[in-house]
Amino acid sequence: MTIAPAARETLMDPQQQVIRVVMIDDEEALCLGVRRIIEKYKVHVPDVLVDVSFEFSYFTSAEDFLRGLGDGDQVDLLLLDLKLPGMGGMELLDVMSQEGREILTIMITAYATFETAVKATKLGAYDFLAKPFSPDELRYALRKATSQLILSRQARKLAEEKRQVRFNFISVLAHELKAPLNAVEGYLNILRTTEADQNLQMIERSIVRVDGMKKLIGDLLDLTRIESGKRERVIARLDMVQLAKASMELFAVDAEHRGITMELDADAGAELQADAGEAEIVLNNLISNAVKYNRDGGSVRVELRRLDGGLRVSVTDTGYGLTAEEQAKLFTEFMRIKNEHTVKVLGSGLGLSTVRKIANLYEGEASVTSEPGVGSTFTVTLQDAPLGAPTESE
Repeated sequence: MTIAPAARETLMDPQQQVIRVVMIDDEEALCLGVRRIIEKYKVHVPDVLVDVSFEFSYFTSAEDFLRGLGDGDQVDLLLLDLKLPGMGGMELLDVMSQEGREILTIMITAYATFETAVKATKLGAYDFLAKPFSPDELRYALRKATSQLILSRQARKLAEEKRQVRFNFISVLAHELKAPLNAVEGYLNILRTTEADQNLQMIERSIVRVDGMKKLIGDLLDLTRIESGKRERVIARLDMVQLAKASMELFAVDAEHRGITMELDADAGAELQADAGEAEIVLNNLISNAVKYNRDGGSVRVELRRLDGGLRVSVTDTGYGLTAEEQAKLFTEFMRIKNEHTVKVLGSGLGLSTVRKIANLYEGEASVTSEPGVGSTFTVTLQDAPLGAPTESE
């Protein structure tokens, strides 16, 4: 079957997008001239079949521009003069960098030096346009910047779609597995109380495997909900001491069976503005691992230390420790360290990667220090999240 030319064009029609361009320059006549050029200019990005038109506005000072940003103006591309009255272009770049604003910026200057170019690039400048510039030079700079913007948007869109597909897949998988697993577990528990002694070992092993599968499902759901942004987050002021105690109680029976002692050392007022579910995931994973990978008769120490605007959680065990090579791989998804000491320990390999993703949500980090034969300390730093209405994880 062939497609008629008109039909083929319809199938391949480019997407239409608008880019908001803002110019900051104290030469108002230059701004008006740039507006005449930009508002009539269109760019086609062939790699992703996107046609771009432009909206243009200008400010004659950096201070006026910042006030506009405060009012919620959306800016995609910034044409920024280096020399401005009051706050200069480089100072403005520095302010936006500190505030975490990512705006593609083309510096406009007649005084460019290598040093200023390096500094501006470090602060986020994408390109330079030397004064005086011709209409063709302006269009060329716009075309390059537009392609960069559109391709970046498409990349983020594809990444988001990938996370969504993964979330949907894991959700379906978890749903389909939960029902038969619960049924098998129920039957095995009945058999455990009624069958002859010779069958008990097989039943116990089956239940352990079922528990492992249920843990895998839970870990997959935690990970994908955080990645996809589909998990509703309720930020509140949490008493982390109480949460830590509750987490330690979850694993107290396993620890007692193996003669492992647990202690909590917390600063007074160890609180955190966070989502309770995310805080529990961090504590449960760290404490669970400290018990599972410990020696019989060992110890687990949980420390909560206040930070300026946040909290540091450290969990130390007296287990077999990790080599430098093992530590480097530890926070990777589905990564389980397998050696003679851990081969019989069940796990999904997802817990620590989920902990690191949660730490990133709170502008913190997750790390480990370890010495083979001595033990390990896992540390997670978390900054207070803004209080407010329920949000979705990003």
